[in-house]
Amino acid sequence: MSLFKKFFGSGNDASDDEKQSEYNTPQAHSSAPADEKFTFNFKKNGGKFLYCEDLTEMKDNFEHILEENDWFESEAACYEPKLYSMLEENKLEYKNVTQPKFLLASCENLIADEGSILFSSNQIKQYKPNDLPVNMVIVATTSQILESKSDGLRAIKKKYDKDYPTNITTIKYFEKAKEEDFLQYGSSAKNLYLLLLEDL
Repeated sequence: MSLFKKFFGSGNDASDDEKQSEYNTPQAHSSAPADEKFTFNFKKNGGKFLYCEDLTEMKDNFEHILEENDWFESEAACYEPKLYSMLEENKLEYKNVTQPKFLLASCENLIADEGSILFSSNQIKQYKPNDLPVNMVIVATTSQILESKSDGLRAIKKKYDKDYPTNITTIKYFEKAKEEDFLQYGSSAKNLYLLLLEDL
């Protein structure tokens, strides 16, 4: 998908500035494809975005995050066996941890119209967002980007059919508000990295 290369890739700065201002207009933004809209809103909310073309690049980016934050050989929270190998490869403890430096998780979907990440009990058990570590590394794929929260809920219903997950929630704010924002009241900001793997 050339969109992410176009959005984040190399190119002269002038054209990047033009593209950025093009997406800043409410009209252009509302008619943009879901992946462009998600990228714009997620970054606007303060999320850190790392596009990965393949699994090798995803593992490399994960190591860069660990290095940047000095998280090697520390504790991490993770509730999904499919992600344990990423922690084991980097000598991170995830069993019976008491003070995890970060949470490694996947998600249900990425919500374009608000730049948020939709979770369920399959990723975060019964923990509320405020009970999770402040630092989070989320693994997702480009096919998980959906237009709205209602699309995300429909996708969960279709995916799980009878074994419906509980604790469905979104996390939307990825940096502290610079001034008091009543929209953020009651929600804790997360330092969140998104490893987005191309699968389309």
